[in-house]
Amino acid sequence: MPLAEQTGLILALGDWVLENVCSQLAKWAERPPLDRLAVAVNVSARQFREADFADKLLAILGATGANPKRLTLELTESLLVHDVDDLIEKVSRLKARGVGFALDDFGTGYSSLSYLKRLPLDQVKIDQSFVRDVLDDSTDAAIARGIVALAHSLELEVIAEGVDSEAQRDFLASAGCDAYQGYFFSQALPVDDFEAFALRG
Repeated sequence: MPLAEQTGLILALGDWVLENVCSQLAKWAERPPLDRLAVAVNVSARQFREADFADKLLAILGATGANPKRLTLELTESLLVHDVDDLIEKVSRLKARGVGFALDDFGTGYSSLSYLKRLPLDQVKIDQSFVRDVLDDSTDAAIARGIVALAHSLELEVIAEGVDSEAQRDFLASAGCDAYQGYFFSQALPVDDFEAFALRG
């Protein structure tokens, strides 16, 4: 990914990912109960800062027929250090069309609480660096609880990354976490295997 960012390939790669995700969402929309599935996509800071990013995404949604309410874009905290007004304008425009937004790796970078208040987000994600030792490190446990409490006070959902055990999940659930991702649930799967996994649930 750093090489793709440096060479500019991240722009073409990012467009390809969004096109494929939206096409997949449109296919799932015709296959209950898979029509309830949603997908979150990490968007690179360089891609999101492109002047025509919102126009491109709206065109992709229109061309594929994907439901924008089933798409969440995950933004990194590095976006918050450049032209926040432009960021807010793009997020607001896409949210008005139904796209959701999550702040990825919260607490590890450049977050300012004033930005968190201004950005029309839906979710924050607890970085796996806090989750990894949440059962053994009282500081990580306090940070995880604090992120959940702060996010909920701002009416944001909280997703924990890197949940690899039932004990981690149970601790985070007791802290009020809303959702989880990690190897405790499944490793990354090809789409056909994922569909079988989702239908078993």
